[in-house]
Amino acid sequence: MTDIVKIRCNILANYIVDNKATVRQTAKIFNVSKSTVHIDVTKRLSLINPSLAKKVAVVLEENKAQRHIRGGEATRQKYIKLKQFSKRKDTICP
Repeated sequence: MTDIVKIRCNILANYIVDNKATVRQTAKIFNVSKSTVHIDVTKRLSLINPSLAKKVAVVLEENKAQRHIRGGEATRQKYIKLKQFSKRKDTICP
């Protein structure tokens, strides 16, 4: 494993722990794929820094436990916007 990969693993892991970020959010911030983030913080990090890997695992478990709630909220917001748009469309074009 190269030094660059080790540094990237630590940076990604620290970001996840500090911000309680999801894999997707982290990937977007650092402009890498979700797969890269996931592999870095689950597999590679446990070889580099086991104590940090445990902290990341806790955050990822929290995210996993909450994802159905976030997904439901996103769907709710989608239909609220859709309803508002259809009302606005009805008032503009009777």
